[in-house]
Amino acid sequence: MIGTGILKGMGITLKRFFSKKITQDYPDVMPVITPRSHGSLDFDAEKCITCGICANECPNSCIKLDTFKNEQGKKVLEKYSINLGYCLFCGLCVNACPKGALSFKTDFELACFSREGAIYTWKGKEPRPEETPAQPGDAKTAAGE
Repeated sequence: MIGTGILKGMGITLKRFFSKKITQDYPDVMPVITPRSHGSLDFDAEKCITCGICANECPNSCIKLDTFKNEQGKKVLEKYSINLGYCLFCGLCVNACPKGALSFKTDFELACFSREGAIYTWKGKEPRPEETPAQPGDAKTAAGE
């Protein structure tokens, strides 16, 4: 019969029209967010071992890890950044982190006015050591000697 789909759709609409409203007044009343929701990403630099697994697991490559080697030859975290503008919030990086340095927060208000505002950056535990300038006789110069 022609029009049965329209009648079914209108029946659902009428039933929803007379039921209790479930809309929240969001800016005035904050919604209740479950603790396991995928909101903003949180990073703990103290737990990070700079393995880079999280950056490798990210399907959009929005995690950047800057490291350097200290005097003992150990890899140390200098800067950790996540571009939430490209993040899918899939949780692959959180699941892949062996030490639990990455986790989800319940913060869901991530709006910003520029693309640079969507990049979250954390500094490492120890700063990069100051590099001594090269002496004239130490290495080849820029002229290609």
